[in-house]
Amino acid sequence: MIHRLFPHPALSALLVVVWMLLVNEFTFGALFLALVFGVLVPLVTSRFWPDRPKVRFGYDAAAYLAVVLFDIVVANFEIAWIILTRRNRDLRSHWLVVPVELRSAEAITVLAGTISLTPGTVSSDVSADGRCLLVHALDVADPAAEVARIKQRYEARLLKVFR
Repeated sequence: MIHRLFPHPALSALLVVVWMLLVNEFTFGALFLALVFGVLVPLVTSRFWPDRPKVRFGYDAAAYLAVVLFDIVVANFEIAWIILTRRNRDLRSHWLVVPVELRSAEAITVLAGTISLTPGTVSSDVSADGRCLLVHALDVADPAAEVARIKQRYEARLLKVFR
């Protein structure tokens, strides 16, 4: 019964949180509307997600989120330093091809979004077979090391979250 009412519990919770953040005030009416949307949207869209991935929330997801937030803060300072101290001709930008072990489209999308959220890198394309991700990096001394870093810091953790 609970899975019929909440076919995607994580999506329901996310919708409630995002709705409350968008409203920017905590009232009973706003919470009620957030809960209504949190229940109805997943119910209506569940038939479009027959092969939804298995997501493990808990320590692995929290650790992944902590690493991503830490990397975003650090990368902001690194990019600010690059902008303030270097000239454009000193940048070592590269296109990186990151081989992907993740198989679900949702997991690959999270990886690509994480890379794009981190200042200095942007995901630009996924290969047709979903096995490689094309990433542009603003300043990279060693492209192979950067690919290894992406795989170790993000993809390895996402493999634990999306089982």
